[in-house]
Amino acid sequence: MARKTDIPSSYYGEPRKFDPAFRGPVHNRSCTDVVCCVIFIIGILGYIALGSVAWIHGDPRKVVFPTDSHGQFCGQQGTNNANKAILFYFNILRCASPSVLINLQCPTTQLCVSKCPDRFATYREMKRNYKNWEYYKQFCRPGFDNPDKPVDQVLRDEDCPSMIVPSRPFLQRCFPDFITRNGTLTVRNQRSFQDGDGVTRSVADLRDAANGIASLLDAKEVGMKIFEDYASSWYWILIGLVITMVVSLLFILLLRFTAGVLLWLVIFGVLAALGYGIWHCYWEFSSLRGNSDADVTLSQIGFQADFSIYLQLSQTWLVFMISLSVIEAIIIIILIFLRNRIRIAIALLKEGSRAIGYIMSTLFYPIITFFLLAICIAYWAMTAVFLSSSGDAVYKVMSTQSKCVYANQTCDPETFSQSSLPVACQGSQCAFAFYGGESLYHRYILLLQLCNLFLFLWLVNFTIALGQCTLAGAFASYYWALKKPQDIPPFPLFSSFGRAIRYHTGSLAFGALILAVVQFFRIGLEYLDHKLKGSHNAFTRFLLCCLKCCLWCLERFIKFMNRNAYIMIAIYGKNFCTSAKDALFLLMRNVVRVAVLDKVTDFLLFLGKLLISGSVGVLAFFFFTRKIPVIQEEVPSLNYYWVPLLTVIFGSYLVAHGFFNVYAMCVDTLFLCFLEDLETNDGSAARPFYMSNSLKNLFNKSNSRQPNIANGKPGSEKLTKAGKTRHR
Repeated sequence: MARKTDIPSSYYGEPRKFDPAFRGPVHNRSCTDVVCCVIFIIGILGYIALGSVAWIHGDPRKVVFPTDSHGQFCGQQGTNNANKAILFYFNILRCASPSVLINLQCPTTQLCVSKCPDRFATYREMKRNYKNWEYYKQFCRPGFDNPDKPVDQVLRDEDCPSMIVPSRPFLQRCFPDFITRNGTLTVRNQRSFQDGDGVTRSVADLRDAANGIASLLDAKEVGMKIFEDYASSWYWILIGLVITMVVSLLFILLLRFTAGVLLWLVIFGVLAALGYGIWHCYWEFSSLRGNSDADVTLSQIGFQADFSIYLQLSQTWLVFMISLSVIEAIIIIILIFLRNRIRIAIALLKEGSRAIGYIMSTLFYPIITFFLLAICIAYWAMTAVFLSSSGDAVYKVMSTQSKCVYANQTCDPETFSQSSLPVACQGSQCAFAFYGGESLYHRYILLLQLCNLFLFLWLVNFTIALGQCTLAGAFASYYWALKKPQDIPPFPLFSSFGRAIRYHTGSLAFGALILAVVQFFRIGLEYLDHKLKGSHNAFTRFLLCCLKCCLWCLERFIKFMNRNAYIMIAIYGKNFCTSAKDALFLLMRNVVRVAVLDKVTDFLLFLGKLLISGSVGVLAFFFFTRKIPVIQEEVPSLNYYWVPLLTVIFGSYLVAHGFFNVYAMCVDTLFLCFLEDLETNDGSAARPFYMSNSLKNLFNKSNSRQPNIANGKPGSEKLTKAGKTRHR
């Protein structure tokens, strides 16, 4: 078997030949991947047509407003239900689960009301005491005002509910007002009630009919408090994000002048912060250990909206201490084994900060990407809503009799009373069930939703690809300028954006299509895994896990290859496949240094993002917990201080990620250009290197003991020496 060092130079392709006229991104280029460009344009036009069809057939009111048994919207302005925004169920005991209620398929009459009942009552009791009739009739069918009608006929025809229970609105529907007191579930302090037939029922029957509603109501209460916290603290959250943006910008600018010192300070700063966190967690754990109230486990207390409860447990601090210790150990091991590569990565980052300093407009390009992504997400969401609300009102026979053979059959409410169904099934009615239809359009709603999802993924990946190709072209213009900044062309970012749109829409769409297909199948697997979560088949779970893992790895690899292919497209203007092949061969000819250096650079940028978001998070923690004496009076009153705190931390990380993504693209572009430079030029006056001497020397020193696979000569001491040999 041939050794790796014996691989011939042609195995990973021949290095690019020297071109004395080459001065950066090629300007004389032609359109690439035209077929895919045409397909992409057709896909966009089809997506517009899909949205138009959904707009015509859909009605978001079907999602926003609940619908009564007659197919009328509750709370819709301009109708008789304008002041009746809540849906009331005649007999909630017939409803099996909350999903049945929310989907409006509960086999009982549903009526729009202005408010929910606030007391226990039955129709039979009301008949004995007419003074409650004025209150009770508001929950009867509109227009019914005949209390003299026999009770059995009223209940059979469902003119009025057989009973009402104290309720409160949730999701614009009346649900029993459950309250847990001393571990006992009650409704208005009662544990039992009389149903419409005079039978004493337990509140547990209501709980079974509306299983899980009590916890959902608690979640709604927490949600309202969170909304209040956002309403009172949004101004300070915005200030925190602006601070993050300024700090990220200053950090990148400082890297240009103090890259080595600043990055080592970041590394040791993160280590010091983690060390302090470990010490603080140990101190808290030691002080709480032995306290009976603090020895409760996390599983015993479950989820608590007040996070300060967790901080009173010793186990919480033990988990924090172990987690931080593991992270600290991993970072130290990485630093020990990759110390030489870190020096090269720092030099690359310094060169990247210099490039960004000359092309400052690149720092603001993520705003354009964010705007385009916001349009894609909004269009996808609106199309999905209109598609899901597409359909006509479907009415079905609902009967209280279990032996009714016509139950759940489709019916027409206008002709139902004249048909034989009411006679065959006493007490049956033609009630609204759901929105749907049997037309060709309605039968393919699911397929249209899948098309909506796939085209959304395609457009999102294309938007990201456009940003990467644009930035790569701008930074490549910087690299291939021999005299910087004199030789940098004017408006490099705008020129690169124009070339990407004019010539390479098809290539970008091709790469985005490949990635969208993989992501589409990943989403399908996740959905399938969710549906089979309760399955006890170990082999099925294992197979799904393996498939998910393989698709995840494939997606990561495609993202890596697409990113480098877009760089080559921006520089040389070739089609996607050729550019991907050239990038892959270039990287494989330098596989040893690429595999490590790429991850080391990502690691350093991650530490930078972690330090910035963590610093802003610590500042936000001291602010929202009123631990800064100077501005204590400015702190808003909050229900949960962790709401704005987590928002600031997460938002700060995203803001820093946006800035550092530009930086990462810059470093990747410069690195590929550097590899091309080493293979094409020899450092002579006729073929000078374009990269700074400090980076070239560092790179050669780190590779002095490694074989140069690109030239097929094991034991090559210097890349530059190999280059000279190749160009003789």
